Amino acid sequence: MRRFPDPDPGEPSRLTPGRYLLWLARAQLGVVLLGAFYGVIWPTAQALMPYAVGRAIDDGLTERDRGDLLLWAGVVLALGVLQAATGILQDRCALANALGARYRTLQLVTRQAARLGATLPRKTSAGEVLSVGVADVTQIGRALDFSSRAIGAVASIVVVAAIMLATSWRLGLVVLIGVPLMVAAVALLLRPLHDRQARLRSLQAELTAQAVDIVGGLRVLRGIGGEELFGRRYDAESQRVRRAGVHLARAEAALEAARMLLPGLLVALIVFLGARQVLAGDLTGGQLVAFYGYAVFLATPVRRLSIGASAFMKAYVAARRVVTLLALRPEIEAGGSAAPAGGDLVDPASGLVAAGGRFTAVVCAAPGHAAALADRLGRYTESGVTYGEVLLDSVEVAEVRRRILVSGNEARLFAGSLRSELAVDGIVDDARVLAAVEVASAADVLEALPGGLDTVVAAGGKEFSGGQLQRLRLARAVLADPDVLVLVEPTSAVDAHTEARIAARLAAARAGRTTVVFATSPILLDHADAVVLVDGGGRAVAAGTHASLIADPRYRALVAREEGPQ
Repeated sequence: MRRFPDPDPGEPSRLTPGRYLLWLARAQLGVVLLGAFYGVIWPTAQALMPYAVGRAIDDGLTERDRGDLLLWAGVVLALGVLQAATGILQDRCALANALGARYRTLQLVTRQAARLGATLPRKTSAGEVLSVGVADVTQIGRALDFSSRAIGAVASIVVVAAIMLATSWRLGLVVLIGVPLMVAAVALLLRPLHDRQARLRSLQAELTAQAVDIVGGLRVLRGIGGEELFGRRYDAESQRVRRAGVHLARAEAALEAARMLLPGLLVALIVFLGARQVLAGDLTGGQLVAFYGYAVFLATPVRRLSIGASAFMKAYVAARRVVTLLALRPEIEAGGSAAPAGGDLVDPASGLVAAGGRFTAVVCAAPGHAAALADRLGRYTESGVTYGEVLLDSVEVAEVRRRILVSGNEARLFAGSLRSELAVDGIVDDARVLAAVEVASAADVLEALPGGLDTVVAAGGKEFSGGQLQRLRLARAVLADPDVLVLVEPTSAVDAHTEARIAARLAAARAGRTTVVFATSPILLDHADAVVLVDGGGRAVAAGTHASLIADPRYRALVAREEGPQ
């Protein structure tokens, strides 16, 4: 299988849709030029057929010359064979152009998504990225597909016009004037098509994003009885997309009518004028047949030009969205040279101190503060957090990711074997994998799978319940064995008995390593070496053990709802 080189379209901030499409054409210039060559030969061979047929009529049939008739019949056969061969080769090049453009665009989009990392969901929606990777790459590939065909259409029109001018300058002028007028008339219809296509594309992205959200939260929606409400919202949104599609279809219908009508009018005009010249003795019967063939043939390249113009317009809209995605910048740029040696993890903004080598639990009065604090501790946002007295912002991002792992409940399982999804760094030691599964109290999940660790799981772990998914995420985080492990509500979806096992095993497994857990469960809090209370203003206002802090009414108010039944 052919391997494409890594794409590099240049500085994203300087990219425009036009420059991006031009870069794609340059990236596969050899195939584009070869396709253009076949694109010129194929219609030219077809364009010469009416001339050969006309000569066969005049020189062979009218003059009753069998030799000339066989000669020109052979020319028609040769032109037919040439047209068939170059048509096949042109289609191969066109397909290679389309697939190459799609693949390169997908490479760029995937690489950009990986580069943005945690910034991606903050800057754009999953539906937008999905639409770019599915709908937009198709439109861009279609434009590269039509590139060779459009070049061939222009070349064939020039050849036909030259032949007609040499035979009858009047009819040649009709072609030279009529074709640009038809193209101009079609171009007038492209502007509303462009605007309506852009609006439809925007609405489709919004609808896709909504569908992704609904599918992702379907289990929750069923639990709270919200299926009907969100179903109505989706139905209303889909109707907006349908109306925009109908609005676009009207413009496309007008364009399609123009594609059929205008070439037909040109054919009728040429045949009418040619017939008059035959009656006047300025043209022979064979030349009239040839001119009719030219006129009919011209409908194909003119139609291809209009289709190509429409394809390039849609590709321009798609390229604009691709360029917009490529221009996004990560909130945290790579860079830094400091290397932390370990120690306390300190967030000066909140006053939180997570002692090195200890299990620290953090209780937040506002749920949003837990996510914000976790982002700062993991350097997913700019902050003044220090690790062992070294400012995290001065450390290379890759080094931070290696040393500090933040795991929340939005972390996903991807499609693949369960072993590869848990051991994401390529660990093949099943004993370590099973030990991490035991810490997360997920052995029962593993035993229920037909192939154990070799079982292939679906994207998103759809076959697992919420509690099972949460335990598998925890097993993956424990298996990574980072210097600092930051967990956000790691046991919120499991029962109390399972939570007690996880708390005890996690504390034992992470002994001597820095662990920060954001939770309000007294079961987890009781196993922590230290507990920090963060108030509604995002400030650490108390610290101690669970037993010592339970006397604080602020702390007790946050954990009592879980502690009461015990």
